[in-house]
Amino acid sequence: MKLNLRQIVFLVVCIISTERLKAQEIDLFKLQEKEEKEKEKSTTDITTAIFKTTRIVNGHSIENIGAGLLDVKINHRFGRVNTGGYNLFGLDQASMRMGLDYGINSRLMVGIGRSTYLKQYDGFVKYRILRQSTGKINMPLSVSYAGGVIWKTIDNPAGSGFYYTDRFSYFNQILIAKKFNDYFSLQLTPTMVHYNNVPLATDPNDLFSLGIATRIRISKRVNITGEYYYQFQHFNGFYNSLSVGVDIETGGHVFQMHFSNSTGMTERTFIHETDGQWGKGDIHFGFNIARIFTIKKPKGN
Repeated sequence: MKLNLRQIVFLVVCIISTERLKAQEIDLFKLQEKEEKEKEKSTTDITTAIFKTTRIVNGHSIENIGAGLLDVKINHRFGRVNTGGYNLFGLDQASMRMGLDYGINSRLMVGIGRSTYLKQYDGFVKYRILRQSTGKINMPLSVSYAGGVIWKTIDNPAGSGFYYTDRFSYFNQILIAKKFNDYFSLQLTPTMVHYNNVPLATDPNDLFSLGIATRIRISKRVNITGEYYYQFQHFNGFYNSLSVGVDIETGGHVFQMHFSNSTGMTERTFIHETDGQWGKGDIHFGFNIARIFTIKKPKGN
């Protein structure tokens, strides 16, 4: 088969055009990949659900309630399991705390509560300082501040001579948390509790502790949680607080069941006034219920 000059020129042009198209196709793919990588770097992915609610068992978690949302909390604590069958293993006795938490914005929340134990009122603020994220901003940890006041209103024993201000105590905490993956989260909580009045003149008014908490995911809606507070200073006759629980997500609320050696549910009572010991069976069964209500819808919705 013989090719004339015109046919040879035509074949050469076709070959050159095909190679150019291939080169353009390859360049376009590379350009698309480059654009996608630049887009990923230009956005920040905030890590969510480090814990499933704003409380672990007794203590604050790193989580905040969303802006414009009201979180109604009911914390219920029965008596000690080792009281036996006469008290139905503690179910005949109970104390509770009712609270209202509100999200001011995406970083700031406030809350108030009232406990039947020692007839305490409490209020707090919690502010997100850093949020764990990847992408444009790569932040390995989440950090928040929590601080509040607790007012004990139970009647004093006759002749105790307490001043009104002696009933107040205050707490300050730094919450440091990391979600390692979908199945495991860890939080450290350095804490200072200030008492206006202490049991003995030799007792310090400022007590320091370190909280350690974890979340382990079992399924999409079930998580195991635990928290332990180690006291660097403590009053005589009181022990470190240890609590373990199960978080169950059920639609609009989170239901938490737990066991704890602490009766109280405020920072002063569960951190520094826990008089029960796990080894002696001084364990309380209890549950927390959190229900979310929308008070103010975000703009644009």
